[in-house]
This record gives sequence, structure tokens and C-alpha cells, in this order.
Amino acid sequence: MDSVAFIVPVSAFLMVVAIVYLESRVKMSMIDKGMNPADSKRRRNQYNPSQTLKNGLLFVGAGLGLLLAIVISNLFHLDNQSSTGIFFALIAIFGGAGLLGAYLYERKNPPPPVE
Repeated sequence: MDSVAFIVPVSAFLMVVAIVYLESRVKMSMIDKGMNPADSKRRRNQYNPSQTLKNGLLFVGAGLGLLLAIVISNLFHLDNQSSTGIFFALIAIFGGAGLLGAYLYERKNPPPPVE
């Protein structure tokens, strides 16, 4: 147990150091190639309505699946072991239906091109 208390903070620190180091390497590489790193960051942080729609419908679908699983579990008086599969299945089914709905919407209404 003592080794876990030591390993977790050290691993977290090393991960942060590695991320900062790799980001600086990417920025230096962009500068070497004559690119401006600020332009890349600005482009990466642009608002993407397509991704927002996907995330929103995924969470709405997962919430509806969870709600339906709770209703079914209470309606049929299921115990915890038998209702666990229903919870996971309905969350996955309705979450997938939300993503499918986002796909169908975007196919009929394509988003405008990003500049």
C-alpha cells in the first residue's frame, strides 16, 4: 500500500512534465517550418456545432436509456444483479440512437466549411 501512495503522485507529475515537453517540441517544430503556433491553437479551439450536436444527442440518448432502465427495473421489481445488464444495454442502445440521429441530421444539413 505504501508503494501506491508513492507511485500515483510521481506518475501524475511525470505525465504533466511529458505533456508540457511534447507541446513545446511541437511548437518548436512549427516555428522551424515557418508556421505560427498561435494560428494552430486558434484553429483548434474554434466552435464546432457538429461535435456539439453529436455530444448533446449522445447524452440525451444515454439519459433516456438510463431513465427507461430505471422504470423497467422498478416496474418489474428486478434485483441489482439482473437489472445491471438492462442498464448498460439501454444506455448503449439509446446513446447509439442519438449518434445515429446526429449522423442523419448532418447528412441532410451539412455544416458550413471551416475557414
